[in-house]
Amino acid sequence: MLSILRPALVLVAALTAITGGLYPALVTGLAGAVFPDQAHGSLAMDAQGRIIGSRLIGQGFAGDGYFHARPSAAGAEGWDAAAASGSNLGPTSKVLLDRVRQGVAAARADADGPVPVDLVTASGSGLDPDISPAAAYFQADRVARARGLGPAEVHGLIAGHIRPRQFGFLGEARVNVLELNLALDKMAP
Repeated sequence: MLSILRPALVLVAALTAITGGLYPALVTGLAGAVFPDQAHGSLAMDAQGRIIGSRLIGQGFAGDGYFHARPSAAGAEGWDAAAASGSNLGPTSKVLLDRVRQGVAAARADADGPVPVDLVTASGSGLDPDISPAAAYFQADRVARARGLGPAEVHGLIAGHIRPRQFGFLGEARVNVLELNLALDKMAP
């Protein structure tokens, strides 16, 4: 019986060591060497070298002097990366409709015109780090007033942070909220 089980046990141990230890260590090491920023979470640092966020995971910004991200459905309070998920509310949901109406009313207090949909609806993960250029421009006047800047300066800052579609056809043009707010802090602290 041992002669039958021994090759199987050795094979299980060898494959466990290879697929559970060596391969992950190799891939992690290569990723860290070839793509160090991405492999370590695309972290953003402040002037003192402290981590203030990740460019890949959205976070909430409060106050009129900052661009606001999409609403978050992640966790009870929002922005909880451990509870990342959408709200799962469908288009006929009264809760979703009420939430969107409240968001539109709040956004209209800042600016006139049509409110971009990404300012009043959460993303699928609830942690989207990006907003549309339309959502950024919609907030520009509020941010300019709060920072004492001219609208043209803020519009120029937004234009410089628009990322085009990936490879020219994937996704939509977008603006990373954290990067935009960091650049805003450098421009007018």
